[in-house]
Amino acid sequence: MARIPDAELQHLKTSVSLVAIIEQQGRQLFKRGKDMIVLCPFHQEKTPSMVITPAKNLYHCFGCDAGGSVLDWVMQTEGLSLRHAVERLRAVLGHNPAVEPLVQPEELASDAIGQQVLLSRVVAFYHHTLLNAPEAQAYLSKRRLNHPELVAQFKLGFANRTLGYRLPPKKVKAGEEIRRRLQAIGVLRENGREHLRGSLVVPVIGAEGQVHELYGRKIGDDQRQSIIRHLYLPGAHQGVWNEAALGASRTLILCESLIDAMSFWVTGQRNVTAAYGVNGVTADHWQAFEQHGIKQVLIAFDNDTAGNDAAVKLAAELVAKGITPLRVVFPPEQDANGYLCQMAEPESAFALLLESAVPMQDAAGMVALARQTPEPEPASPLAADPAPSVTPNVVCESGEHGELRVSVGTLQWCLRGLGAVKAGSVAMKINAQVLDRQSGVLFADGVDLMSGRSRNSYARLAAAELGLTEGDIRRALGQVLLAVEQGQQQPADTAPNVPEMGIAEREAALALLQDPYLTARITTDLAACGVVGESTNLLAGYLAAVSRKLPKPLAVLIQSSSAAGKSSLMDAVLNLMPEEERIQYSAMTGQSLFYLGETNLQHKILAIAEEEGVRQAAYALKLLQSDGELTMASTGKDEATGNLVTKSYTVKGPVMLMLTTTAIDVDEELLNRCLVLTVNESREQTEAIHALQRQKQTLAGLLAENEREYLTQLHQNAQRLLKPLNVVNPYAHQLTFMSDKTRTRRDHMKYLTLIQSIALLHQYQRDIKTAEHRGKTLEYIEVSKDDIKLANQLAHEILGRTLDEMPPQTRKLLLLIQGWVKESGQPRHEMLFTRKQLRDAVQWGDTQLKVHLSRLVEMEYLLLHRRGLTFVYELLFDGADSDTSHLSGLIVP
Repeated sequence: MARIPDAELQHLKTSVSLVAIIEQQGRQLFKRGKDMIVLCPFHQEKTPSMVITPAKNLYHCFGCDAGGSVLDWVMQTEGLSLRHAVERLRAVLGHNPAVEPLVQPEELASDAIGQQVLLSRVVAFYHHTLLNAPEAQAYLSKRRLNHPELVAQFKLGFANRTLGYRLPPKKVKAGEEIRRRLQAIGVLRENGREHLRGSLVVPVIGAEGQVHELYGRKIGDDQRQSIIRHLYLPGAHQGVWNEAALGASRTLILCESLIDAMSFWVTGQRNVTAAYGVNGVTADHWQAFEQHGIKQVLIAFDNDTAGNDAAVKLAAELVAKGITPLRVVFPPEQDANGYLCQMAEPESAFALLLESAVPMQDAAGMVALARQTPEPEPASPLAADPAPSVTPNVVCESGEHGELRVSVGTLQWCLRGLGAVKAGSVAMKINAQVLDRQSGVLFADGVDLMSGRSRNSYARLAAAELGLTEGDIRRALGQVLLAVEQGQQQPADTAPNVPEMGIAEREAALALLQDPYLTARITTDLAACGVVGESTNLLAGYLAAVSRKLPKPLAVLIQSSSAAGKSSLMDAVLNLMPEEERIQYSAMTGQSLFYLGETNLQHKILAIAEEEGVRQAAYALKLLQSDGELTMASTGKDEATGNLVTKSYTVKGPVMLMLTTTAIDVDEELLNRCLVLTVNESREQTEAIHALQRQKQTLAGLLAENEREYLTQLHQNAQRLLKPLNVVNPYAHQLTFMSDKTRTRRDHMKYLTLIQSIALLHQYQRDIKTAEHRGKTLEYIEVSKDDIKLANQLAHEILGRTLDEMPPQTRKLLLLIQGWVKESGQPRHEMLFTRKQLRDAVQWGDTQLKVHLSRLVEMEYLLLHRRGLTFVYELLFDGADSDTSHLSGLIVP
């Protein structure tokens, strides 16, 4: 018959509770100090003299001197042999891997045992040891951590110096090898003793089941200073305790120690983990925060000097990573487990503790809390001024499609339809979707958050679907309502998202603005961006875009026939402007401008692809350009009473307008307010465009495209550096302008604004001057003569054509007809021609020719005659006008 291993006998003696066996036998035990007493079954007595020592699991009778272990007790009291007594205790203990060898010799021979396998088996052994160790159970009860689910889920264990019994003898090769490996991973020390002996063992197990770390907490009462109470495996700390629960909530409770973290866990706060001491937040922690999308961390360190100093330091690191820190404040000089042991109702106490957590956004400027008790050595600051928008355990995020996502504990809420709900509304009807991130169950329905009946109905249905209580859903709905109202009370963040410039990018942008040949550089760069010719139009468009920073910006209308390149010209200019300072639309309705927001257009470029797309909004655009502000009164419902009331909508400028059009006849009111840029439609320009299109297919074209991206970024950065300074023109009184038409009153202002725009563009080449007036300091730059010279050149080309009575293409056709008639050699009044004859002569399209001929007939430059079923034209123009654009009266001082 096989011999019973000594390791199993020793394990039964330590693992099976002697007190439990005596109670099973129906004997009455009496407590005496740390021990128990019972009537001795081995001799007759009336007063108990048998002493049971649970700490050692031994008994001794002072009457008959009987004594021994639980195995001896069963053999003596029940008359069993050793083997039957072992079977009896095995039945009490149940299936227990702890009686099996830690490693089989054949496993060592095959080298199948790695570090993870060894650690897993050690954890399993310590765990089974804890389940049958009265002293460890007593320690957990003392710390109020005797929670069966906690012990089972996290494999809590106890190292009671019996691990060696599961190992082969030291003298055999297998015993030596397994001890060497256990020493290598830190379970055994060099002297062969267990590293964590006498400790409660808390393993840190990863999501894949890997054992990353073992923490040991001494449970003895020895108060000597030399005793190390907190032990870890040698080497750097690894792993994150309870990492699997981090994905269930965007909020995390971070404790100073594992004992504190387990204290939160047993009170129902499962989204908790622990650092390895006050300065023990490792790279694994930061990686887990990022991986699980943690947005809010409640720092639950001890409320002492060390804990508060560490909390402030950690809060600064969390803020730098975009995580909101809050401080869980315990009573002075107390930690989570000490607080747990004092509370009669720990669940509600810890919930209240979390609800009163204090925000710590400004970790660099902390101020002490009033509730912090001053000590002779004052504790370090705890939190900044409370931010009302931060609610503990509640995280709000905006979704990609306008929905609001609110995380309340393990519940993830997705709210849709909030855009139609205004602040202060008596109703808040939305679609609310709630996901339990622990179970993965989802529920969605409509709810009126302002109606208690609607919330109760939603809570009842959601609770049934998710398997939660109605009270939990109602409380979460209340927190969602508060989060929504807080969000509505905060001013909308309308600040544009401006990308940060690096040092090299800023220096390059400044170098561009300080270039003495800046305007020539702009023209060259625009050409490099893929626009052939059109240098005057491109420079004028660029300067008009710069004028957005002036109190009265310019407006630009780009006019050409279809497919002539007007959109390319506009895009070339707009691409060099910062994205956050331009708004582009294909079309606008008559009311759309009034609902853009009061300040959303200020000092920005409003670009609309086709002038036809703004016919309905033309009136509003004209007012916005002239007055710099739009105001509209409209009927709407009062959100509080539901009654019809008059509401005012205001849109403030100034705004720079940029439009394109193919129409010859443009609204006169709009035309008067714009600089009209006409695209070159000559045959030579078309051939140049074709050449450029072919070049783009070559390697040179590929390199030019890469250069275009660099130039675009360079100019956008330069535009971001421009400041909206005042511009003073010291030569204003010397300037002249033609005054033969009333419309020149507006054209004169365009001319002056063009000068200001040129000066503003060169602000980094001018001295910024100041003037004191009525207690204010006004900063300004001055116009130079070079600015006026450039403005005159552009005005001759652009304003000269604008003041012409006919569009440029109509003027061009007239001159072509004049040249053709002269070449014919016939007298002007005798040469009559049909539209087909003219079409063959000038090589224009029929539709284009028909439009411009009609315009010339209306203006009496041509005379139309009827000849039977056809029409013929006679040239009345005598050739007195010139093709050269010129604006009379401009001078350079």
